[in-house]
Amino acid sequence: MSSFIGDWHALVVLFVAGVIPNQIWRMLGLWFGGGLDEGSELLVWVRAVATAILAGVIAQIVVQPPGALASVPDVLRYGAVAVGFSAFMLSQKSIFAGVAIGEVILVGGQWWLG
Repeated sequence: MSSFIGDWHALVVLFVAGVIPNQIWRMLGLWFGGGLDEGSELLVWVRAVATAILAGVIAQIVVQPPGALASVPDVLRYGAVAVGFSAFMLSQKSIFAGVAIGEVILVGGQWWLG
């Protein structure tokens, strides 16, 4: 089992340093934000900023791909973005649907190309 998990000390450090602090903020956000109106101007603005940040990150990854993604052909990367954007628009602007479909196209296309 040790060879499967690897260094369990690293996993404990990852859990303590990454998961626990993140979950604390999520729970506080859930507790404080539970009574907010989803249609309020503040939350509409927050959603717009989050969408813009996600779009910027995706654009940077597509134009200047890091690591192994650099070996994926440009046509496949841009095609996956186009299909993901189409899925986003067709699914009543669901960010999850757009990202998931784009990722499936990217991974499936790279697998098909070999």
